[in-house]
Amino acid sequence: MGILWQVKSVGTHSFLPAAGIKVVCLEVDGRDLLGGSFPHRRGTWQLRSASQQAARMMKTTSPSFNLWESHSEKMASHKSKTGIKIHATKAAQESSPVDEYVTPGGYELEKILNRGSVAYTHVNEVWPNVYIGDEQTAKDKCNLKRLGITHILNAAEGTWNNVDTGAGYYGDMDMVYYGVVAEDVTTFNLSQYFFSAARFIEETLSNPQNKLLVHCVMGRSRSATLFLAYLMICENMTVVEAIEHAKSRRRIIPNWGFLKQLRELDVQLLEKQEEQKHGGEQLRGSVIASSF
Repeated sequence: MGILWQVKSVGTHSFLPAAGIKVVCLEVDGRDLLGGSFPHRRGTWQLRSASQQAARMMKTTSPSFNLWESHSEKMASHKSKTGIKIHATKAAQESSPVDEYVTPGGYELEKILNRGSVAYTHVNEVWPNVYIGDEQTAKDKCNLKRLGITHILNAAEGTWNNVDTGAGYYGDMDMVYYGVVAEDVTTFNLSQYFFSAARFIEETLSNPQNKLLVHCVMGRSRSATLFLAYLMICENMTVVEAIEHAKSRRRIIPNWGFLKQLRELDVQLLEKQEEQKHGGEQLRGSVIASSF
């Protein structure tokens, strides 16, 4: 299955290669774009053991910790050494770097998701000019006009357990439509659309007058996953930061298969960053290629 990119031209603002085109269909595989360079990504996930830091500090800075000292010396210095250990451990905890990020496992990501969120509603603004919503929101033209939506990313294109709208549904509106044929099952490879969807979102937001609705059936799994990938690829967020941001604004529940794919994306982005650091390459603000 491929991406259906169907666009109703809205004038010179359209990013289509030629004006006057009503509908465009193409297939895109964004995985090939992974060869591009990636922006610096902040890290907040601290996994280094403070006790290991303390042990290392005491070994290198405390000459009194002599394994061969006499029994009487050990007894005499027991109290003072206890105090040294406590202070050394505390110092190690305080001096541990906070920017050493390691991608957490799927279980940890699920714990973050389940750690409280906002109440579920049909639609929420999750980023400036970006909304995540459900099928009801996508089909309510009056509400779309009220919100000022100009672009739609349907992460549930199709007929079975999906939202079968398409560009034709919005034929009487100035709407740019982008459909991804995806299933909300753990075995579905949604990652093949991470980069192409991120590019669509980025290009939409390049004009501050545009407003985007990203939706699926419930607006919690497929659409949320594509938005999280955008935050990671284009906004320099780690998977942890992206989830924390999104769930503070909408109740999202990506299935565990999608979480695994986001985790793999996080690992790839980190590896790419390390390659760039060692290679001395210039980091860019976006990994989206200029053209497919």
